[in-house]
Amino acid sequence: MESYKFLFDLALILLSTKVLGLLTKRFSMPQVVGALLAGLILGPAVLGVITQTDFIHATAELGVVVLMFCAGMETDIKELKKSGAASFVIALIGVIVPLAGGFAVAYFFNQPGVIDSDASCSLFLQNIFIGIILTATSVSITVETLKELGKLKTRSGNAILGAAIIDDILGIIALTIITSLADTSINVAFVLLKILGFFVFSGVVGFLFYKFYTKWVVSTESGLHRHVIVAFVFCLLMSYVAEAVFGVADITGAFVAGLVISCTQRTRYLASKFDVLSYAYLSPVFFASVGLQVKLPEMTGSVIAFSAILVVVAILTKVVGCGLGAKLCRYKNYQSARIGVGMISRGEVALIVASKGSALGLLGSAFLGPVVLTVIITTIITPILLKIVFKWGPTQTPEVEKGFSAPYEELNALRSISENYPNEPESYRRELEQYREQFQEAHKERMDKEKKR
Repeated sequence: MESYKFLFDLALILLSTKVLGLLTKRFSMPQVVGALLAGLILGPAVLGVITQTDFIHATAELGVVVLMFCAGMETDIKELKKSGAASFVIALIGVIVPLAGGFAVAYFFNQPGVIDSDASCSLFLQNIFIGIILTATSVSITVETLKELGKLKTRSGNAILGAAIIDDILGIIALTIITSLADTSINVAFVLLKILGFFVFSGVVGFLFYKFYTKWVVSTESGLHRHVIVAFVFCLLMSYVAEAVFGVADITGAFVAGLVISCTQRTRYLASKFDVLSYAYLSPVFFASVGLQVKLPEMTGSVIAFSAILVVVAILTKVVGCGLGAKLCRYKNYQSARIGVGMISRGEVALIVASKGSALGLLGSAFLGPVVLTVIITTIITPILLKIVFKWGPTQTPEVEKGFSAPYEELNALRSISENYPNEPESYRRELEQYREQFQEAHKERMDKEKKR
């Protein structure tokens, strides 16, 4: 009977993550918070009903790979290029300041006699890693919040989106470097050379796969299941090569594979298939597994102080860092505040980083609980603060922006229908053209108003 217990554990994880996810959604919070809470409640921290097993660990690892693959597919490379220098400056300073802040807090607390760490890596790498955790920004949570507020298409919203995407890329690079350095026998210069080699390899292989995949897909009239399987195989192979050959984190390979797929014509069809796999099975197990790893340390004064200070530093460093970057790029004060607050949420990205670090001995068990607490609080507080800061500045939203997201999203959906199913009835194409004309008129009117300001 014991050999089949994984079925019961899996059923309990999926049910509890969904129930608590729906519950947190009712309070206008991301469902990932509910999945985290499910792991915390079921795990050793509270009830102790489920413990981390090899099956859960392997499933969670696959969940990380698929999650980052989906993130890559959802990244618009053209929009990434259009965001320009401003988004890069905002993201860069928004990474440096939290990195320094997290390192400073960890340096003070992570030492014998204050908080004892059981991590295997050096204290210096452990402290840097806590800083790297704080550099993360959740694109999905930020975008979802802006959509709910109807502010995604504002200047501040575009800056947040561009900076968050670049922030993710910088975070992945930082994670790759620190995970490579976790093995003290590795030469730093050799590590950097391998990282460079991986991106050269990715560029060549990605280009060849893109050419093959695009030509193969175009030859068919609609999305097929074989397209999904080949894309998934490419993701898994890139993840394996990244880890086994170049010593780069497997999630980096998955993200690059997703970027390659995002350039093809079947992205929306593929994403719809992977969404089912990720959100119905793999992602809930991954998020719950992070909670299952948390063992509440002795609540000494040092641990309580560390948790409280880490939360404050996590919030302030993003607001100050990204807000300063926005000011340097000549954004107005209220816009800088919006951008800074919009980058606070750590969400699933920080959980992925924390999970990786815990497995590699970069994060001690005594620090995992405060880190997860920081992730939960920053994820919860971001929508609340965004509602406040978006009340600052101009009180009137330009008419062109009101309800702008809905037709734009529907335009994308119709365009997807046109690309993936070219033989659909003519009514689809007529409706597509109508929305395209509305979009172009709205965009022209918006640009005219921007010039007059």
